[in-house]
Amino acid sequence: MENQKRAPGRPPHIPSVTDRHLVQMLASEGVPQAEISRVLDISEKTLRKAYRTQLDTGAARLQAALAGHLLRLAAGRDDVALRAIIFLLRCRFGWSEFLPKS
Repeated sequence: MENQKRAPGRPPHIPSVTDRHLVQMLASEGVPQAEISRVLDISEKTLRKAYRTQLDTGAARLQAALAGHLLRLAAGRDDVALRAIIFLLRCRFGWSEFLPKS
């Protein structure tokens, strides 16, 4: 038997179009990277290396959807709207009731 030289470890991961769509969809639904890598049966490091664009795009879509829902809540006239407005002021505009008066 001839001794063949082969690289140790798993073969390289080659992303398919279907896998790219799946990663982007799961990331946009807020699924953690550990779970996404488990679905694809790859390591988290490989996931971040091979699907960086899809992870970033999915996260941006989730953030935009959540911001849209928050703005819709803030447009209401109840106590939920007031809490949403205060949250937006604190997070996006640095507002704080503890800052010294100018």
